[in-house]
Amino acid sequence: MKVEPTSLPGVVVIKPDVFEDSRGFFMETWNARDFAAAGIDAEFVQDNMSQSTRHTLRGLHYQVQQPQGKLVRVVVGEVFDVAVDLRRSSPTFGKYEGVVLSGENKHCLWVPPGFAHGFLVLSETAAFEYKCTDYYAPECERAIRWDDPDIGIDWPLPNGVAPALSVKDEAATSLAQADTYS
Repeated sequence: MKVEPTSLPGVVVIKPDVFEDSRGFFMETWNARDFAAAGIDAEFVQDNMSQSTRHTLRGLHYQVQQPQGKLVRVVVGEVFDVAVDLRRSSPTFGKYEGVVLSGENKHCLWVPPGFAHGFLVLSETAAFEYKCTDYYAPECERAIRWDDPDIGIDWPLPNGVAPALSVKDEAATSLAQADTYS
C-alpha cells in the first residue's frame, strides 16, 4: 500500500496493493496494523454505503460533536471527493483537497476528524463506501455550502449544469457562519 500526503495535514490518499489476473482482482481495504504504521490509527464503528447518479453532490458534511474520521472509497463509478479543513487553529483552515476516486483506480481517501467531507458523482452512477470512527449523530450534523466562495472548490461540473442536492445541502450555511473546531 502506498500512502500519499495531500496539501492538508492528516488527509492522505491511500493506494492499496491490487492483485489482478484473468479472474479479477483482490485488495485489502482495511488492515489496522498497516494503516497504523502509516499514521492512521483509527477504530471504526460504522460502515456506510451510498449510490448516486451523475452530478449528485453530497456534502459538505461534518459533525460538531462526535466528529467522524472517514476512510472513503468508490466501489463502482467515479467521484470527485473533497475534504475541507474546519480546524480554526490550523494554517490550512478553510482550504480543501479534491481527488478523483473510482472503482477503476481503487484509491481511498482518509479524512480525519476536524474536516468536512463531500463528493460529486462524475460517472452515470457511483457506489460510495466509507468507514467512520464515530456514530452518526443527526443532532450534531452540520453542512457547509458546496459553492461557498470562501472555500472556492473547483467542482468539475460541466458549464451550465447545477448539481443535484438534497434539501439539507441546499439549506447549508457558509463557512463564515458555520460551527467549526478549535
